[in-house]
Amino acid sequence: KFRFLFCDLLLQRELIIMTRKTAIIIVIAIGACAILLVLLGIVIVVNPLSGIGPKVAVIEITGTIIKSDPIIEQIHGYRDNPSVKSIVLRINSPGGAVVPTQEIYSELGKLKTKSRKKIVASMGTTAASGGYYIACVADEIFANPGTLTGSIGVIMQIITAEGILKKVGVGSEVIKSGKFKDTGSPMRSMTDEERAILQETVDDVYAQFVDAVFEGRQNKGLTREEIVELANGRIFSGQQAYERKLVDELGDLQDAIKRAGELGGIKGEPKVVKYKQRKSLMEQILGVSVEQKVEQLFESGMSLRYELY
Repeated sequence: KFRFLFCDLLLQRELIIMTRKTAIIIVIAIGACAILLVLLGIVIVVNPLSGIGPKVAVIEITGTIIKSDPIIEQIHGYRDNPSVKSIVLRINSPGGAVVPTQEIYSELGKLKTKSRKKIVASMGTTAASGGYYIACVADEIFANPGTLTGSIGVIMQIITAEGILKKVGVGSEVIKSGKFKDTGSPMRSMTDEERAILQETVDDVYAQFVDAVFEGRQNKGLTREEIVELANGRIFSGQQAYERKLVDELGDLQDAIKRAGELGGIKGEPKVVKYKQRKSLMEQILGVSVEQKVEQLFESGMSLRYELY
């Protein structure tokens, strides 16, 4: 009897162990499924390209342009998707840093060359400076009559704290390898020679901006001389830009989407797809991108910018 009781206890123990293992496996499986569903949900939200039929993709360029990677990722995704026939750039930006602006412009140009897909730019509230630079890659540009655009130019700002530092008795000693190594230092005023060097650099980057505008607008009836005359940093309303041939049509986003569908050979109302970036809790509360603000905070004190001021 004792032997049977002992065996029964062992059997119960094994059953308990098996039950625990089974429970653990079930929990792990449920957790894995939940993670998979979340990932699938993100894919569905972020990259909604599973629908059937030709589509117009909308790429949103919003806020100060600080980095290009997220936009370029979208460009490559739509470039390689055969169901996307054309692209609308929805621009609501005052511009930003020169390099990411040029990178976005360059990748859009490659998309046009390699995939032969048409691009239509749609300007929102603001599409100035770097925002206009990017728009120039489009086959057609739409603006609202009240859009703020233009501001074709380059700016470099350097903060000088020399005066206030002298008042509090703070100075600095610099050891450098060349006389121009600390050009732009906030600890002292620039020399005329340094100012001339920086102006030469700004003028070179400005010429690159004019080149981009001319490349995009020369077939629209604008000469380089006319562009240079307009490229003095001033802003234009959408109506004024239209009158000066800086944009092609006056219209809203829906007008641009319709035109993109026509250029892409889509009959009827085009299906529209776009990436939807999930916002963090802080972004939802503050209404701004925390990551973008941190990047702005740690940007170099001296940088070239295609930006509206």
